[in-house]
Amino acid sequence: MALSESVLLPRSGPREFLSTHWSAVIEARDPGSPRSAAAMEALCRDYWYPLYSFVRRSGLDPESAADLTQEFFSRLLANQGLASVSPERGRFRSFLIASIKNLLANERERARCLKRGGGQTVFSLDETDAEGRYLAEPADESSPDRVFDRRWAESILVRSLARLRRECDGDDGSRRFEQVKGFLLAERDGDSVSAAAARLKLSLPATKGLIHRLRRRFAELIRMEVAQTMVQPTQTDIDREIRELFAAFDRA
Repeated sequence: MALSESVLLPRSGPREFLSTHWSAVIEARDPGSPRSAAAMEALCRDYWYPLYSFVRRSGLDPESAADLTQEFFSRLLANQGLASVSPERGRFRSFLIASIKNLLANERERARCLKRGGGQTVFSLDETDAEGRYLAEPADESSPDRVFDRRWAESILVRSLARLRRECDGDDGSRRFEQVKGFLLAERDGDSVSAAAARLKLSLPATKGLIHRLRRRFAELIRMEVAQTMVQPTQTDIDREIRELFAAFDRA
């Protein structure tokens, strides 16, 4: 994904942030909570691919990488791995990467999936889809940590864009979103904006205004997603985290 720092580091006013991913961790570590399984499944679906990419780049074959990623989430629940987790210790991203490194260091030997986690499956990992996505990525020599950061940043962008698409739901709104979504991640030349305006049957100023409004909202949603992974973040904290994620693309 092409990015511009002006998109990632907007100077918008404060908005109400969503409940944090740490809230889901706390919910998931309570086996008595009726929402525990749902909370963990949501975390799995959001973050399995950055973790799978990290494990694959660390040298495991596709089957072992899928197995270990599944095991990572299974252990968090089956072995009470979340019991000692304290959100105050830092960012959710740091917690996940430290945890998967620890598991990888102690689980280098291949084990059968049924043995791991007592056969518990926290969520369904489509191994074909996982490896297909991994193989479709451009070849590079990045370290596992950099690959993880890049996939993490992409997952934030994907979720933010999906939420913006839902906000635009409706015949006219959906059609306009589909025509201009390409302008939200990268600058386009004037001819492309003109072409979009013609397809939308809008004036060029109106189309530029639409792109500006959606880009600004997209930036707000990115900040909200990042804020979910931190504990009571300040605007400065969010800016710093976004810069680190932006750097992951810059190093690509």
